[in-house]
Amino acid sequence: MKEAVIVAGCRTAVGKAKKGAFRHTRPDELGAAVIQDLLTRVPQVEPHMIDDLVIGCAFPEGEQGMNVARIMGLRSGLPTTVPGITVNRYCSSGLQSIAMAAERIMCGFADVIIAGGVESMSMIPMGGFRIAPNPHLMDHYPQVYMSMGHTAEEVAKRYQISRADQDHFAVESHRRATQALEQKRFEVEITPIHVKEKYFDSSGKVQEKESIVQVDEGVRSDTNWERLSQLPPAFRVDGTVTAGNTSQTSDGAAAVMIMSAERAKSLGCNPIAKFRGFMTGGVDPEVMGIGPVAAIPKLLSYTGLTLDQIDLIELNEAFAAQTLAIMRELNLDEQKVNVNGGAIALGHPLGCTGTKLTVSLLNELQRRSQRYGIVTMCIGGGMGAAGLFEMMS
Repeated sequence: MKEAVIVAGCRTAVGKAKKGAFRHTRPDELGAAVIQDLLTRVPQVEPHMIDDLVIGCAFPEGEQGMNVARIMGLRSGLPTTVPGITVNRYCSSGLQSIAMAAERIMCGFADVIIAGGVESMSMIPMGGFRIAPNPHLMDHYPQVYMSMGHTAEEVAKRYQISRADQDHFAVESHRRATQALEQKRFEVEITPIHVKEKYFDSSGKVQEKESIVQVDEGVRSDTNWERLSQLPPAFRVDGTVTAGNTSQTSDGAAAVMIMSAERAKSLGCNPIAKFRGFMTGGVDPEVMGIGPVAAIPKLLSYTGLTLDQIDLIELNEAFAAQTLAIMRELNLDEQKVNVNGGAIALGHPLGCTGTKLTVSLLNELQRRSQRYGIVTMCIGGGMGAAGLFEMMS
C-alpha cells in the first residue's frame, strides 16, 4: 500500500457568521481562493497534475450547492480535466475529505489530490433552507433531530459538567487564542482574502470599501468568567449551555494537498506529514457531542499508538460541555488539547472545520518539533470522527 503525505495546507481566517467580514462573500469564492493559494505554495505541481478535488461541506445547498467542489475548482482556474466531489458528514466533512483523498492515494487510484472544506453559515442557515424529518423517526426516535444545543445540555447533565466549569473552559479558550494571535502563530497558514462591500454614505450615495481579511474574527481578549457567568442559558430555561460557552457560527474555507510519497519525491516536494489513519464511531444522537469517545480509541487501536504518544489534539470544541466530557472520559491532557484555543474563541465553520483544524495542527506540531497529532470532532446525529497525522522530519 502506498503512503499518503500532506505537502501543503492553508485556510482563510474564520469570519463571524452574519456580521463578520465574509457575510457577503460566497463560499465558493472563499474555497477558490484557498485552492489558488495552495497551488502557489507547491509550485512543483501544475494544475493539470491534480487527479481530483474533494471538498467537505455540512450543508451543500444554495451558494454552496450544485457540487460546490466542482464549482470551486473551476472558479479557481483549475482545468476542466480536474473533477470535483462534495462530501458531507456534517462537522467532520473537512476531515472526511482528507481521509477519502488519502485512502484513494494509498490504494493507488490517484497520486495528487486537493482535499478541503468550506462553509458559509452567513448564507446557509444551520439545518439548511428546508428541514424535512423522516416521519417514522419523528414518531419513534425524535432525538435524532434534536438541536445541537439541546444535545449539549444532555451531555452536561449525563456527564455532570457544571456551568462554572463550562464558563471557565470558555475563558481559557479565548485566552489561548488571544495568545496565539499575539504571537502570530496562525499567520503562516492563512490565505488573505480581499473583500469588497458596498454601503451608503451620509449623502445617500453608494460607496465601495475594500479590505483584506487575514485574522480570525471571533477571539475576545477581554472575556472573563464574571462576564460569562451573567449570560442566560441559550437552549433550556434551567440549562447551563450559553452563547458564551458555545462555539461561534462562522464562515471559512481550507485546503491541503495530498500526494503519494513517491510522487512527492519525484516532484521534489517536501512532505509535512503522513496520513496515518481515520476512524468514525456512533453514539446516541441525544449526546452526539461525546462522539470522539467512540472514534479516538478505534483510531489508536488501528495505528498501534497510545494516548501518551500523541503530542497534540485538535478537538472541534462545539460546546464547552462536550469538550470537557470527552477530555474526562478519555483522560486527555488539557495541555495537549486545543493549545491555541478552540471554536469557542476561533469559530466553527462546520464543513470547513476538519481541514482547518488539520492545517493548524500540522503548523503547531511543526512549530514545536513534535511528532503525532489527532484531529477529532463530534458529528450531528450521534457520531464522532478522528484522524491521525505523523510529522515528517
